[in-house]
Amino acid sequence: MKERSQEAGPLLSALERVVDAAVENARKTTDRGKTIDDHQVHCERVSYLATELAAAKALADYAAAAAREGPGDSQADEAAAIFTANVAARCRSQVATHLDAFGFKETFLDDTLDSPEVRPLVRAGASEERVRALGRTVIAGGGANHSWLPGEMERLSRESVRNFAKTEVEPIAQRIHQQDELVPEELIRKMAELGYFGMSVPEEYGGGGMGNLVMIITTEELSAASLAAAGSLITRPEILTKALLQGGTPEQKKAWLPRIASGELMVAISVTEPDTGSDVASVKCRAVPAEVGGRKGYAVSGAKAWCTFAGRANVIALLARTDDEVKSGARGLSLFIVEKDAFPGHEFEMRQPTGGTLQGKADHTPGYRGMHSYTLGFDDYFVPADQLIGGEAGKGKGFYLQMAGFAAGRLQTGGRACGVAQAALEKTAAYVTERKQFGHPIGDFQLTQWKIGQMAVEIAAARQLTYSAARTMDRSESATLEAAMAKLFASDVAQRVTQEGQLLHGGWGFAEEFSICRYVVDSLVLPIFEGVKPILELKVIARSLLSG
Repeated sequence: MKERSQEAGPLLSALERVVDAAVENARKTTDRGKTIDDHQVHCERVSYLATELAAAKALADYAAAAAREGPGDSQADEAAAIFTANVAARCRSQVATHLDAFGFKETFLDDTLDSPEVRPLVRAGASEERVRALGRTVIAGGGANHSWLPGEMERLSRESVRNFAKTEVEPIAQRIHQQDELVPEELIRKMAELGYFGMSVPEEYGGGGMGNLVMIITTEELSAASLAAAGSLITRPEILTKALLQGGTPEQKKAWLPRIASGELMVAISVTEPDTGSDVASVKCRAVPAEVGGRKGYAVSGAKAWCTFAGRANVIALLARTDDEVKSGARGLSLFIVEKDAFPGHEFEMRQPTGGTLQGKADHTPGYRGMHSYTLGFDDYFVPADQLIGGEAGKGKGFYLQMAGFAAGRLQTGGRACGVAQAALEKTAAYVTERKQFGHPIGDFQLTQWKIGQMAVEIAAARQLTYSAARTMDRSESATLEAAMAKLFASDVAQRVTQEGQLLHGGWGFAEEFSICRYVVDSLVLPIFEGVKPILELKVIARSLLSG
């Protein structure tokens, strides 16, 4: 086990040399990221290689720590060797194919990924028999996640949330999806009682103050039962919490955080507009100074789109333009807390006594049902001045507060993606032991074992990358790069794993009665929200890497 935990070392060293050199060359080519848009394809390539390297290092570090400080994790040892070999093979292929774009000479590959020391390690790590052996072990264990956690709080939290998810969420998840229902009030109440909505809210404001790692473990376990009916419920409160903690006034923190933490207030986030998505600085929805009944505030007018849970939510964190000039960009945006009534169903309308209105209608989606995403229309909807986050001093700072919240949302998406992928692995591992073809369970076949092995390897890498990002954010909330990488990679893994699981289910994988079908359609949204994949790769990850 000790040898295997160290096996990835030489491969990681070679990979790191290549990726570091690729980043440095791209930094020069793009004038430290200033001309990324003139080299988009290559910058995307570099950002993804850097992300895969980060995942490989996180998995190898975990395997070594489990052996050094805990009981060891033989599956993680194998997964680290296999994953690192796979990444090295993909990296070598990319570099060899696009050598000029990377700015390398042939001899550089000879000294790194093509060296006599590295080549046999790649072959050994990626060997078919090795992957199939891991697949057999995973199938025998039902695909369950028993990864080692160093802290007692993390271990107890996982056990508690997993039990809740399996007894309270999983039994109703399929019905909610198939009938496009709203998350039941009873489930919200139970989650509130367990403190799930205030896990990272400081204790002084009534929260658990547990930090990002426990929050991610909770998100992962809830998402394994249902992405939309449980896992994503705690994301929106987290985003608003981060914005309030960073930019809210003392009075706002005291007024809102305890009610968010208790679950009294359900939260929606409204940033995207019908013609404005990733280009957040181009938001057009306006908030103009107004006075109603002697109370100063703002009248909000404009359209918003993809506002998840807006119907049931009691408050909406709304990004709106307080500077009339759209050309003022990010400097003209402010973040508001907009109060509204909670509505069931797929449509709602709020009418204020002064004439302001807020209308919402849910968009039909193939998955991610249970919360519903709404298109909204504001028409002179009055918001009191004390609900501008940061007060007068927060005017024009909404973009930056929202970006801080997005970092938390991206980290959460990494956890959500790991949960969905894990659920698909468990259901598939169970199915291949039950389904017989040609006189044998399909789990006896070599290709099935190989596929299950690869699924488990990718999930292990995504999980440890996300956990590593959570620990980094616990040390510094400014760790936006790590959160973005976790979101990017784990979302892709969730898509690949759920679709592979669907194929192993055969025709039944296309039946809505089987949960694997739900996992597939739910996974489709993961690379989209909290920063659509191409923008995340270029404007967040590549820009961060190249500007350093």
